[in-house]
Amino acid sequence: MIQLRLPSFSGLTAFYAAVRHGTLTGAARELNVSQPAISRRIAALEADLGCPLFDRTHKPVRLTKQGRELSVALRGGFDMIETATDRIRRAASGWTVSVSAPSGFVAYWLIPRLGDLQSAFPETTIRIISLEHDEPGRRGDIAIRFGAPDAAQPDEAKILGEDVFPAASPLYLSRVRQPGTVHDLGGHTLLTTASGRRHWYDWDSWFDAVGVPRPAGTRTLDFSAYAMLVSAALAGQGVCLCWSGLLDSFLDTGALIRLTEVSAGSGRGYFLDLREGRAAPRMVQAVADWIRDRATTPEPGRALTRTTAI
Repeated sequence: MIQLRLPSFSGLTAFYAAVRHGTLTGAARELNVSQPAISRRIAALEADLGCPLFDRTHKPVRLTKQGRELSVALRGGFDMIETATDRIRRAASGWTVSVSAPSGFVAYWLIPRLGDLQSAFPETTIRIISLEHDEPGRRGDIAIRFGAPDAAQPDEAKILGEDVFPAASPLYLSRVRQPGTVHDLGGHTLLTTASGRRHWYDWDSWFDAVGVPRPAGTRTLDFSAYAMLVSAALAGQGVCLCWSGLLDSFLDTGALIRLTEVSAGSGRGYFLDLREGRAAPRMVQAVADWIRDRATTPEPGRALTRTTAI
């Protein structure tokens, strides 16, 4: 029998940490060792393999062909180890189900329902992971994303569509004339997010979608995150774009008021998928079913919105 000789595990972990962080300093901080120690471990690994893993003629350094090959192998291996150890720890200490989702979904859909979720699964610890659009990070057992349908993920389920309309707080409307149509938004302050121009509706794309030129005299307040925009809308700073299903609690209490029946829709939305797919533990599937059922079923007394005349 041929016995394979694996490289030093300390060298592999040092190399993989350096790849993920992009710097030796970050790798040293993660592994709680000095930066020279990381350099020595990687140098010893390269000597063992007989080839460089980093091209040090570039600043910053780049992976060589061999470095890229090893990085891909380690990513798959460490992901499998992480999944297995996570499952073992959960079985030993009781169920923990992690849910990763965009910050807007976490803040405005999931958190208001956490009490009901915990009541439905009283012996399960729910761990929430908030991720911005395309932000790198570990997916939860249940992963929720916003975007267009992805043919590469055939098992994911659409739980919320994109139906968007203008809304504002009573405080803001007490200081201005309440618009009755889209055309009446001229002269108002419109709240928007810089990232929205690439991933979801901002005001310009919303006006295009409903077939109305942007009214003259509008002012814009731009925010880097949707949560900041919603806070500004609640504080009476302007008119926001409201996603049906996401900000329903504010509409129900009157904290936000829908300004027109006109709305813009798209094929985008929030999609739910399981990190382990159909092999996910029964408890993970049960929590996912709970989220899916409540997101896809209209709240009692709430009618689905429809686009009407402008």
